[in-house]
Amino acid sequence: MDHSNDNLAADILRGADAIAKHLGFPRRAIYHLVSIAGLPTFRLGETVCARKSTLAKWIAEQEARAA
Repeated sequence: MDHSNDNLAADILRGADAIAKHLGFPRRAIYHLVSIAGLPTFRLGETVCARKSTLAKWIAEQEARAA
């Protein structure tokens, strides 16, 4: 059995609700961050998605800029 996609599947958040829950923000804030602040997301069809690992890197970059 090929397990090469196991980590990929666990790393992807599907939908603004999942991203919001992961980050602890309201869903509406996710759409705002995507359009204004460049929150790193991508679309699979009409569904907005993000990688947990990419979000963690982006947040670390934001923290570094603020310091």
